[in-house]
Amino acid sequence: MNAIAGVRDLLTRNMRQSGIFIALVAIVALFAILDPMFLSSRNLTSIVLQYTYILILAIGMVMVIIAGQIDLSVGSVVALTGAVSAVVVIQGGAPWWAGVLAALVVGLLVGAWQGFWVAYVGIPGFIVTLAGMLLFRGLTYVVLDNVSLSPFGGTYYEIANGFLNGLFGGQGYDVFTLVIFGLGVAGYAVSQWRTRRGKIAYQQTVESMPLFVAKIVVVAVVVMWFGYQLATYRGLPVVLILLAVLVIIYSLVTQRSVFGRHVYAVGGNLHAAQLSGVKVKRVNFWIFVNMGFLASIAGVVYSSRVNGAQPGAGNMFELDAIAACFIGGASTSGGVGRVGGAIIGGLIMAVMSNGMQLMGVSQAVQPIVKGLVLLLAVAFDIFNRRRAAALR
Repeated sequence: MNAIAGVRDLLTRNMRQSGIFIALVAIVALFAILDPMFLSSRNLTSIVLQYTYILILAIGMVMVIIAGQIDLSVGSVVALTGAVSAVVVIQGGAPWWAGVLAALVVGLLVGAWQGFWVAYVGIPGFIVTLAGMLLFRGLTYVVLDNVSLSPFGGTYYEIANGFLNGLFGGQGYDVFTLVIFGLGVAGYAVSQWRTRRGKIAYQQTVESMPLFVAKIVVVAVVVMWFGYQLATYRGLPVVLILLAVLVIIYSLVTQRSVFGRHVYAVGGNLHAAQLSGVKVKRVNFWIFVNMGFLASIAGVVYSSRVNGAQPGAGNMFELDAIAACFIGGASTSGGVGRVGGAIIGGLIMAVMSNGMQLMGVSQAVQPIVKGLVLLLAVAFDIFNRRRAAALR
């Protein structure tokens, strides 16, 4: 009975995060039952390769949403940065790294442009980025002269399509992939243990030790199973390493840095943040610069994945990124959200898209399902806030 009570207490105290984990597991289980090929090594690798750029966008978007803003332009920025990279590498004959650098510079400039109008002129982010969505899409057409450019080939193509394998050998599976995933699990366990000790030191409530150990074991089993599936196909995708590095960095930035605390403060209570000495304009400026930077990384990954640049690239990417954040627990009113939650929300979107494609669901039906899931996620957020207000 104590274990059951502990589980119930854990779920109640962390409803927003535990709910999306349960939803992800349920959706994966549903598609695995409906189509046994869903959990195949080939399909799991395909999910990683096809949806990483949305997850990268979600990392930046969740910070924007936490600060109480929104960015509708990221899909157009993905197209523009990919186009600039294509012109530099394909038309100009420059090395792959020059194309990547050019894309990153353009992304930073775009972010600074939008951050200036939001932070220092005072125009709402919704309006600025809506204008940016049109502006940067038009610039994409100008840069590409209304034609597609391809192929990149070489190292640039390997950014989103390459694999690291064979470094440690292995018969029928890649040992290097398993080692990397094993290190990831060990790092997660150490991080959770240190977090638990910190909460105990500050006399905060923590789950029982058996429940804590069970959580670590479950995560370890799932992660290592996923790593084994990748190891038995083609090994560790290069783009997955990039995503993991970004998740770690931005998790630390949002949870452990002064800037991260200021982002939460601005979104949670703007007036209180101003009275506390938080430089609100500077925070708003830099969250848009950061969004432009991450959108440029997503632009490089996407253009590498499709091995070219098209004027219509990135269409509706902003909606997928925003949906990932809200499904992952971000609040519509700002001040709430986590990078990990946005990643889980993005995975839910990716799993649904991939599963429906495997089952042959009509392209007309797929956005209907995604829209309903987003609506339910926002309704869940509103229910939680009302419930919390009633308990106070």
